[in-house]
Amino acid sequence: MRYLTFILLLFTVIACNKEENKNKKVKPAVKKETVIKEFGFTLNDFKVVHDTIENGDTFGKIMGEQNFDVTAIHTITQKIKDTFDLRDIRVGKPFTLLQDKKAPHALKAFIYQPDKMSYYVVDLRDSVIVYKKQRPVTIKRRTIAASIDGSVSETLSKAGADASLAYELSQIYAWSIDFFKIQKGDKFAVTINERYISDTIYAGIVSIDASYFEYKGKKIYAFPFNPDGKSKKTYYDEEGKVLKNMFLKAPLKFIHISSRFSKSRFHPVQMQWKAHNGTDYAAPSGTPIMTTASGVVERTGYTAGNGNFVKVKHNGTYATQYLHMSKILVRQGQRVTQGDVIGRVGSTGLATGPHVCYRFWKNGVQVDALKQKLPNSLPMDSKYKPKYMAYMAPLKQELDSISEIKLK
Repeated sequence: MRYLTFILLLFTVIACNKEENKNKKVKPAVKKETVIKEFGFTLNDFKVVHDTIENGDTFGKIMGEQNFDVTAIHTITQKIKDTFDLRDIRVGKPFTLLQDKKAPHALKAFIYQPDKMSYYVVDLRDSVIVYKKQRPVTIKRRTIAASIDGSVSETLSKAGADASLAYELSQIYAWSIDFFKIQKGDKFAVTINERYISDTIYAGIVSIDASYFEYKGKKIYAFPFNPDGKSKKTYYDEEGKVLKNMFLKAPLKFIHISSRFSKSRFHPVQMQWKAHNGTDYAAPSGTPIMTTASGVVERTGYTAGNGNFVKVKHNGTYATQYLHMSKILVRQGQRVTQGDVIGRVGSTGLATGPHVCYRFWKNGVQVDALKQKLPNSLPMDSKYKPKYMAYMAPLKQELDSISEIKLK
Protein backbone atom coordinates (compact mmCIF):
# COMPACT_ATOMS: atom_id res chain seq x y z
CA MET A 1 0.00 0.00 0.00
CA ARG A 2 2.85 2.38 0.91
CA TYR A 3 4.55 1.56 -2.41
CA LEU A 4 1.35 2.40 -4.39
CA THR A 5 0.97 5.69 -2.50
CA PHE A 6 4.58 6.63 -3.34
CA ILE A 7 4.02 5.95 -7.06
CA LEU A 8 0.87 8.09 -7.16
CA LEU A 9 2.66 10.92 -5.37
CA LEU A 10 5.57 10.78 -7.84
CA PHE A 11 3.26 11.05 -10.89
CA THR A 12 1.46 14.00 -9.28
CA VAL A 13 4.77 15.89 -8.79
CA ILE A 14 5.88 15.23 -12.42
CA ALA A 15 2.53 16.44 -13.77
CA CYS A 16 2.71 19.64 -11.72
CA ASN A 17 6.26 20.35 -12.92
CA LYS A 18 5.21 19.93 -16.54
CA GLU A 19 2.31 22.33 -16.08
CA GLU A 20 4.56 24.83 -14.32
CA ASN A 21 7.19 24.68 -17.14
CA LYS A 22 4.42 25.04 -19.72
CA ASN A 23 3.21 28.24 -18.10
CA LYS A 24 6.70 29.74 -17.87
CA LYS A 25 7.48 32.29 -20.57
CA VAL A 26 10.70 31.56 -22.48
CA LYS A 27 12.81 34.71 -22.64
CA PRO A 28 14.21 35.37 -26.14
CA ALA A 29 17.99 35.27 -26.37
CA VAL A 30 19.55 38.71 -26.46
CA LYS A 31 21.59 39.10 -29.66
CA LYS A 32 24.85 40.85 -28.99
CA GLU A 33 25.76 43.66 -31.35
CA THR A 34 28.86 42.94 -33.40
CA VAL A 35 31.56 45.43 -32.52
CA ILE A 36 33.01 47.01 -35.67
CA LYS A 37 36.35 48.76 -35.41
CA GLU A 38 37.87 50.67 -38.31
CA PHE A 39 40.05 53.76 -38.84
CA GLY A 40 40.87 53.66 -35.11
CA PHE A 41 37.21 54.16 -34.11
CA THR A 42 34.47 51.88 -32.79
CA LEU A 43 31.93 52.50 -35.54
CA ASN A 44 29.03 51.30 -33.36
CA ASP A 45 29.35 54.55 -31.40
CA PHE A 46 28.49 56.69 -34.42
CA LYS A 47 26.07 57.11 -37.27
CA VAL A 48 28.31 56.07 -40.16
CA VAL A 49 27.95 57.51 -43.68
CA HIS A 50 30.08 56.02 -46.46
CA ASP A 51 30.29 58.08 -49.65
CA THR A 52 32.46 58.81 -52.69
CA ILE A 53 33.95 62.08 -53.93
CA GLU A 54 31.98 63.30 -56.94
CA ASN A 55 32.56 66.07 -59.50
CA GLY A 56 32.33 69.42 -57.76
CA ASP A 57 32.94 68.00 -54.27
CA THR A 58 35.46 69.78 -52.07
CA PHE A 59 36.31 69.49 -48.39
CA GLY A 60 34.63 72.85 -47.83
CA LYS A 61 31.45 71.79 -49.60
CA ILE A 62 31.21 68.54 -47.60
CA MET A 63 31.77 70.43 -44.33
CA GLY A 64 29.11 72.97 -45.36
CA GLU A 65 26.63 70.14 -45.87
CA GLN A 66 27.43 69.07 -42.29
CA ASN A 67 26.30 72.46 -40.95
CA PHE A 68 29.75 74.06 -40.54
CA ASP A 69 29.72 77.75 -41.39
CA VAL A 70 32.35 79.53 -43.49
CA THR A 71 34.35 80.68 -40.46
CA ALA A 72 34.48 77.19 -38.94
CA ILE A 73 35.49 75.64 -42.27
CA HIS A 74 38.30 78.19 -42.68
CA THR A 75 39.55 77.47 -39.15
CA ILE A 76 39.58 73.71 -39.77
CA THR A 77 41.36 73.96 -43.15
CA GLN A 78 44.06 76.23 -41.65
CA LYS A 79 44.71 73.75 -38.85
CA ILE A 80 45.02 70.71 -41.14
CA LYS A 81 46.74 72.20 -44.24
CA ASP A 82 50.28 71.19 -43.20
CA THR A 83 49.30 67.51 -42.82
CA PHE A 84 46.46 67.04 -45.29
CA ASP A 85 46.69 68.83 -48.66
CA LEU A 86 43.01 69.16 -49.52
CA ARG A 87 43.87 69.76 -53.19
CA ASP A 88 44.73 66.07 -53.39
CA ILE A 89 41.10 65.02 -52.88
CA ARG A 90 40.17 63.19 -56.08
CA VAL A 91 36.90 62.21 -57.76
CA GLY A 92 36.02 58.55 -57.22
CA LYS A 93 37.86 58.20 -53.90
CA PRO A 94 35.86 57.00 -50.86
CA PHE A 95 35.29 59.01 -47.70
CA THR A 96 33.47 58.31 -44.43
CA LEU A 97 31.56 60.60 -42.09
CA LEU A 98 31.20 59.70 -38.41
CA GLN A 99 28.21 61.58 -37.00
CA ASP A 100 26.77 61.81 -33.51
CA LYS A 101 24.00 59.22 -33.13
CA LYS A 102 21.79 61.61 -31.16
CA ALA A 103 22.47 64.63 -33.35
CA PRO A 104 23.05 63.23 -36.88
CA HIS A 105 24.35 66.53 -38.27
CA ALA A 106 26.99 66.89 -35.55
CA LEU A 107 30.05 65.60 -37.41
CA LYS A 108 32.68 63.95 -35.22
CA ALA A 109 35.20 62.81 -37.84
CA PHE A 110 35.91 63.00 -41.56
CA ILE A 111 37.95 60.13 -43.08
CA TYR A 112 39.36 60.22 -46.62
CA GLN A 113 40.96 57.23 -48.38
CA PRO A 114 43.38 58.26 -51.17
CA ASP A 115 44.27 54.59 -51.78
CA LYS A 116 43.83 51.12 -50.32
CA MET A 117 46.94 51.42 -48.18
CA SER A 118 46.26 54.63 -46.26
CA TYR A 119 43.66 57.10 -44.99
CA TYR A 120 43.44 60.60 -43.50
CA VAL A 121 41.44 61.29 -40.33
CA VAL A 122 40.15 64.76 -39.43
CA ASP A 123 39.04 64.27 -35.82
CA LEU A 124 36.58 66.99 -34.75
CA ARG A 125 35.45 65.62 -31.38
CA ASP A 126 37.30 67.92 -28.98
CA SER A 127 39.80 70.04 -30.86
CA VAL A 128 40.69 69.65 -34.54
CA ILE A 129 43.28 66.87 -35.00
CA VAL A 130 44.42 65.49 -38.34
CA TYR A 131 46.68 62.52 -39.07
CA LYS A 132 47.49 60.02 -41.78
CA LYS A 133 47.49 56.30 -41.06
CA GLN A 134 48.86 53.31 -42.98
CA ARG A 135 46.73 50.21 -42.86
CA PRO A 136 48.44 47.09 -41.48
CA VAL A 137 49.81 44.96 -44.31
CA THR A 138 50.24 41.18 -44.30
CA ILE A 139 52.26 39.24 -46.87
CA LYS A 140 50.92 35.77 -47.66
CA ARG A 141 52.78 33.19 -49.68
CA ARG A 142 51.23 30.49 -51.85
CA THR A 143 51.95 28.26 -54.82
CA ILE A 144 49.51 28.06 -57.73
CA ALA A 145 49.79 24.90 -59.81
CA ALA A 146 47.45 24.29 -62.74
CA SER A 147 46.98 22.82 -66.18
CA ILE A 148 46.27 25.32 -68.92
CA ASP A 149 42.55 25.62 -69.62
CA GLY A 150 42.01 28.46 -72.04
CA SER A 151 44.64 31.19 -71.87
CA VAL A 152 47.24 31.63 -69.12
CA SER A 153 45.32 34.63 -67.74
CA GLU A 154 42.04 32.67 -67.72
CA THR A 155 43.70 29.77 -65.90
CA LEU A 156 45.25 32.10 -63.32
CA SER A 157 41.91 33.87 -62.86
CA LYS A 158 40.26 30.56 -62.01
CA ALA A 159 42.97 30.08 -59.37
CA GLY A 160 42.05 33.45 -57.84
CA ALA A 161 45.27 35.18 -58.89
CA ASP A 162 45.68 38.83 -59.79
CA ALA A 163 45.42 39.59 -63.53
CA SER A 164 48.89 41.17 -63.52
CA LEU A 165 50.50 37.78 -62.81
CA ALA A 166 49.90 36.63 -66.40
CA TYR A 167 51.79 39.67 -67.69
CA GLU A 168 54.63 39.15 -65.20
CA LEU A 169 55.05 35.53 -66.29
CA SER A 170 54.97 36.50 -69.97
CA GLN A 171 57.84 38.92 -69.31
CA ILE A 172 59.90 36.31 -67.43
CA TYR A 173 59.49 33.72 -70.22
CA ALA A 174 59.50 36.15 -73.17
CA TRP A 175 62.72 34.61 -74.51
CA SER A 176 61.86 30.93 -74.04
CA ILE A 177 58.10 30.47 -74.50
CA ASP A 178 55.75 31.58 -77.26
CA PHE A 179 52.58 32.23 -75.24
CA PHE A 180 50.49 32.18 -78.42
CA LYS A 181 51.43 28.51 -78.87
CA ILE A 182 50.70 27.24 -75.36
CA GLN A 183 48.44 24.20 -75.57
CA LYS A 184 45.56 23.11 -73.38
CA GLY A 185 46.98 20.70 -70.83
CA ASP A 186 50.41 22.37 -70.60
CA LYS A 187 51.26 22.70 -66.91
CA PHE A 188 52.76 25.44 -64.80
CA ALA A 189 53.36 26.34 -61.18
CA VAL A 190 54.31 29.63 -59.58
CA THR A 191 55.14 30.60 -55.99
CA ILE A 192 54.08 34.16 -55.22
CA ASN A 193 53.94 36.59 -52.32
CA GLU A 194 50.69 38.57 -52.14
CA ARG A 195 49.82 41.68 -50.15
CA TYR A 196 46.71 41.86 -47.94
CA ILE A 197 45.50 44.97 -46.15
CA SER A 198 44.21 44.39 -42.62
CA ASP A 199 44.69 40.68 -43.35
CA THR A 200 41.59 40.51 -45.59
CA ILE A 201 41.69 43.06 -48.44
CA TYR A 202 43.66 41.78 -51.42
CA ALA A 203 46.18 44.35 -52.68
CA GLY A 204 48.16 42.60 -55.40
CA ILE A 205 51.34 40.63 -55.96
CA VAL A 206 54.54 41.65 -54.20
CA SER A 207 56.98 39.24 -55.82
CA ILE A 208 57.47 35.92 -57.61
CA ASP A 209 59.76 33.48 -55.79
CA ALA A 210 59.80 30.61 -58.28
CA SER A 211 57.99 29.21 -61.32
CA TYR A 212 58.05 26.65 -64.07
CA PHE A 213 56.20 26.03 -67.33
CA GLU A 214 55.93 22.58 -68.82
CA TYR A 215 56.16 23.61 -72.46
CA LYS A 216 56.59 21.18 -75.38
CA GLY A 217 57.28 18.39 -72.89
CA LYS A 218 60.04 20.25 -71.02
CA LYS A 219 59.93 22.04 -67.67
CA ILE A 220 61.39 25.54 -67.91
CA TYR A 221 62.18 26.83 -64.42
CA ALA A 222 62.70 30.46 -63.40
CA PHE A 223 64.18 31.72 -60.13
CA PRO A 224 64.94 35.42 -59.50
CA PHE A 225 68.47 36.08 -58.27
CA ASN A 226 70.60 39.16 -57.71
CA PRO A 227 74.23 37.96 -57.60
CA ASP A 228 75.98 41.13 -56.46
CA GLY A 229 73.08 42.68 -54.53
CA LYS A 230 73.32 45.86 -56.61
CA SER A 231 71.91 45.19 -60.06
CA LYS A 232 68.35 44.25 -60.99
CA LYS A 233 67.21 40.68 -60.35
CA THR A 234 67.67 38.30 -63.26
CA TYR A 235 65.82 35.01 -63.79
CA TYR A 236 67.87 31.80 -64.02
CA ASP A 237 66.88 28.16 -64.53
CA GLU A 238 67.64 25.20 -62.23
CA GLU A 239 71.16 24.93 -63.67
CA GLY A 240 71.99 28.59 -63.20
CA LYS A 241 71.56 29.51 -66.87
CA VAL A 242 70.03 32.91 -67.57
CA LEU A 243 66.55 32.83 -69.14
CA LYS A 244 66.86 36.20 -70.80
CA ASN A 245 68.25 36.09 -74.33
CA MET A 246 70.26 38.89 -75.82
CA PHE A 247 67.49 39.36 -78.43
CA LEU A 248 63.70 39.43 -78.28
CA LYS A 249 62.01 37.09 -80.73
CA ALA A 250 60.33 39.97 -82.58
CA PRO A 251 60.19 43.79 -82.57
CA LEU A 252 56.42 43.80 -81.92
CA LYS A 253 54.48 42.41 -78.95
CA PHE A 254 51.73 40.84 -81.03
CA ILE A 255 53.18 39.44 -84.21
CA HIS A 256 51.91 38.37 -87.60
CA ILE A 257 54.59 37.47 -90.12
CA SER A 258 53.47 38.65 -93.53
CA SER A 259 56.70 37.89 -95.42
CA ARG A 260 59.81 35.92 -94.52
CA PHE A 261 63.49 36.25 -95.35
CA SER A 262 64.03 34.93 -98.88
CA LYS A 263 66.70 34.88 -101.58
CA SER A 264 63.96 35.30 -104.17
CA ARG A 265 60.59 36.91 -103.53
CA PHE A 266 58.16 38.67 -105.85
CA HIS A 267 58.17 42.32 -104.73
CA PRO A 268 54.54 43.53 -104.52
CA VAL A 269 55.44 47.14 -105.41
CA GLN A 270 58.33 46.77 -107.87
CA MET A 271 56.59 43.77 -109.49
CA GLN A 272 59.77 41.74 -109.90
CA TRP A 273 61.58 38.83 -108.30
CA LYS A 274 64.36 39.87 -105.91
CA ALA A 275 65.92 38.97 -102.57
CA HIS A 276 64.02 39.92 -99.41
CA ASN A 277 66.65 40.37 -96.72
CA GLY A 278 64.31 40.78 -93.78
CA THR A 279 61.20 39.55 -91.99
CA ASP A 280 57.98 41.54 -92.37
CA TYR A 281 55.62 41.85 -89.40
CA ALA A 282 52.20 43.25 -90.28
CA ALA A 283 50.51 45.43 -87.67
CA PRO A 284 48.18 48.42 -87.49
CA SER A 285 49.75 51.79 -88.21
CA GLY A 286 51.08 53.36 -85.03
CA THR A 287 51.88 50.04 -83.28
CA PRO A 288 55.00 50.47 -81.09
CA ILE A 289 58.22 49.02 -82.55
CA MET A 290 60.76 47.80 -79.96
CA THR A 291 64.49 47.35 -80.28
CA THR A 292 65.09 43.62 -79.90
CA ALA A 293 68.37 44.12 -78.03
CA SER A 294 70.24 46.84 -76.18
CA GLY A 295 72.73 48.96 -78.09
CA VAL A 296 73.40 52.34 -79.71
CA VAL A 297 71.34 53.88 -82.51
CA GLU A 298 73.78 53.79 -85.41
CA ARG A 299 71.61 55.56 -87.94
CA THR A 300 68.15 57.02 -88.49
CA GLY A 301 66.75 58.47 -91.68
CA TYR A 302 64.66 58.04 -94.79
CA THR A 303 65.23 56.40 -98.19
CA ALA A 304 62.82 55.83 -101.07
CA GLY A 305 62.87 52.08 -100.52
CA ASN A 306 63.16 51.78 -96.72
CA GLY A 307 61.00 54.74 -95.78
CA ASN A 308 61.66 55.96 -92.22
CA PHE A 309 64.14 53.58 -90.59
CA VAL A 310 66.31 53.03 -87.53
CA LYS A 311 69.47 50.92 -87.35
CA VAL A 312 70.83 49.78 -83.95
CA LYS A 313 74.32 48.42 -83.36
CA HIS A 314 74.36 45.92 -80.50
CA ASN A 315 78.01 44.87 -80.40
CA GLY A 316 80.86 44.02 -82.78
CA THR A 317 78.87 41.10 -84.21
CA TYR A 318 75.19 42.06 -84.34
CA ALA A 319 73.06 44.96 -85.64
CA THR A 320 69.34 45.27 -86.43
CA GLN A 321 67.32 47.59 -88.65
CA TYR A 322 63.63 48.54 -88.61
CA LEU A 323 62.00 49.88 -91.80
CA HIS A 324 58.82 51.65 -93.04
CA MET A 325 58.14 53.50 -89.77
CA SER A 326 55.40 56.11 -89.58
CA LYS A 327 57.41 57.86 -86.87
CA ILE A 328 60.99 57.65 -85.57
CA LEU A 329 61.24 58.08 -81.77
CA VAL A 330 65.03 57.94 -81.25
CA ARG A 331 68.05 59.89 -82.46
CA GLN A 332 71.42 58.83 -83.83
CA GLY A 333 73.93 58.06 -81.08
CA GLN A 334 71.23 57.38 -78.48
CA ARG A 335 71.71 54.35 -76.21
CA VAL A 336 68.64 52.08 -76.11
CA THR A 337 67.68 49.17 -73.89
CA GLN A 338 66.05 45.95 -75.05
CA GLY A 339 62.29 46.52 -75.35
CA ASP A 340 62.52 50.32 -75.69
CA VAL A 341 60.05 51.76 -78.21
CA ILE A 342 62.11 53.26 -81.04
CA GLY A 343 59.35 54.03 -83.55
CA ARG A 344 55.83 53.34 -84.82
CA VAL A 345 54.59 50.98 -87.52
CA GLY A 346 53.85 52.68 -90.83
CA SER A 347 53.94 52.17 -94.59
CA THR A 348 56.57 54.69 -95.70
CA GLY A 349 58.87 53.83 -98.60
CA LEU A 350 58.11 50.82 -100.82
CA ALA A 351 55.27 49.27 -98.82
CA THR A 352 51.78 48.12 -99.72
CA GLY A 353 50.47 48.37 -96.15
CA PRO A 354 51.49 49.07 -92.56
CA HIS A 355 54.26 46.75 -91.33
CA VAL A 356 57.82 46.73 -90.05
CA CYS A 357 60.56 45.03 -92.06
CA TYR A 358 63.01 43.66 -89.48
CA ARG A 359 66.56 43.20 -90.78
CA PHE A 360 69.32 41.38 -88.94
CA TRP A 361 73.07 41.72 -89.46
CA LYS A 362 75.71 39.25 -88.29
CA ASN A 363 79.32 40.24 -88.96
CA GLY A 364 78.14 42.80 -91.51
CA VAL A 365 76.00 40.34 -93.50
CA GLN A 366 72.18 40.33 -93.54
CA VAL A 367 70.88 36.96 -92.31
CA ASP A 368 67.52 35.38 -91.46
CA ALA A 369 66.74 36.44 -87.88
CA LEU A 370 64.37 33.49 -87.37
CA LYS A 371 67.09 30.93 -88.10
CA GLN A 372 69.77 32.35 -85.81
CA LYS A 373 70.86 30.55 -82.66
CA LEU A 374 71.06 33.73 -80.65
CA PRO A 375 73.20 34.15 -77.53
CA ASN A 376 71.85 34.51 -74.02
CA SER A 377 72.61 37.57 -71.95
CA LEU A 378 75.84 37.54 -69.98
CA PRO A 379 76.01 34.28 -67.95
CA MET A 380 76.21 34.24 -64.17
CA ASP A 381 79.73 34.71 -62.83
CA SER A 382 80.99 31.30 -61.66
CA LYS A 383 81.84 32.68 -58.21
CA TYR A 384 78.11 33.22 -57.53
CA LYS A 385 77.03 29.75 -58.70
CA PRO A 386 77.31 27.93 -55.30
CA LYS A 387 75.32 30.70 -53.60
CA TYR A 388 72.65 30.52 -56.30
CA MET A 389 72.33 26.71 -56.18
CA ALA A 390 71.90 26.78 -52.38
CA TYR A 391 69.27 29.53 -52.72
CA MET A 392 67.41 27.82 -55.58
CA ALA A 393 67.29 24.21 -54.27
CA PRO A 394 64.63 24.62 -51.52
CA LEU A 395 62.49 26.81 -53.80
CA LYS A 396 62.53 24.16 -56.52
CA GLN A 397 61.75 21.41 -54.03
CA GLU A 398 58.79 23.37 -52.68
CA LEU A 399 57.52 24.12 -56.19
CA ASP A 400 57.81 20.48 -57.31
CA SER A 401 56.26 18.97 -54.18
CA ILE A 402 53.21 21.25 -54.20
CA SER A 403 52.63 20.90 -57.97
CA GLU A 404 52.95 17.12 -57.66
CA ILE A 405 50.09 17.11 -55.14
CA LYS A 406 47.89 19.57 -57.05
CA LEU A 407 48.49 18.18 -60.55
CA LYS A 408 47.98 14.47 -59.86
